[in-house]
Amino acid sequence: MRYGVVLFTSDRGITPASAARAAEAAGFDSFYVPEHTHIPVKREAAHPTTGDASLPDDRYLRTLDPWVALSTAASVTSRITLATAVALPVEHDPITLAKSIASLDHLSGGRVVLGAGFGWNVDELSDHGVPAGKRRTMLREYLDAMRALWEHDEASYDGDFVRFGPSWAWPKPAQGAGVPVLIGAGGTERTFTWIARCADGWITTPLETDLGDKIDLLRKAWRDADRAGEPQVVALAGKPDNEQLETWRSLGVTEVVFGLPDRAEDEVAGYIAKLGGKLGRGSG
Repeated sequence: MRYGVVLFTSDRGITPASAARAAEAAGFDSFYVPEHTHIPVKREAAHPTTGDASLPDDRYLRTLDPWVALSTAASVTSRITLATAVALPVEHDPITLAKSIASLDHLSGGRVVLGAGFGWNVDELSDHGVPAGKRRTMLREYLDAMRALWEHDEASYDGDFVRFGPSWAWPKPAQGAGVPVLIGAGGTERTFTWIARCADGWITTPLETDLGDKIDLLRKAWRDADRAGEPQVVALAGKPDNEQLETWRSLGVTEVVFGLPDRAEDEVAGYIAKLGGKLGRGSG
């Protein structure tokens, strides 16, 4: 079972480069960052944890661009996976986003994982022109179109939301099988059916800890879709709990990702080193 950390990036505290470098030195396998392009002041979307328009953390207003953040992390690391938890692809042009992700994967030596979400903040999505009720359809088309650009020398796509004629686009991702895609969303049958058809695995939400039945449901959807192998399961965690970690390991969780505190750089770096020690990680 792999271990990673997720930094809720902002324009204060530790930088993504410093956090990723500390995580790699502490023996972690992966480094994640989130995405919000902006937060509309007036909105109807309720936050999943507060249940209303209030936000649990002001870093939602201050989030750094994930691909710029991961690029800085790539420049000071050599081994650790560079990932998003989660990015919002439908808030971008899919052709330019495919270029950004492929360029980062090429320059980092094949270390990128795209963790994507459907998006809880429908007001944010609306400002990007995402039609109500079409988040999942639009994300599917975006992923299909980006994969076409990554995988084919001459790519084209014709969908409801993405259209382009035969085109050349390099670099290709360094990973021969393409950039892995994980979906961060609530563990429901609908989500798992979508993942089995369109992605490589699931990132849990912070509120989900009882994962046994949900992983079984995901595996059933995987088999029903005639997918080979097993889906990846990335569990978000708070502080390490040995009993919980052993349970997750037995359930087939492939990776556990721990959140980092919103503190000064030296404090966060110390926290990462201490966390790595608790988990028995060797230096990178």
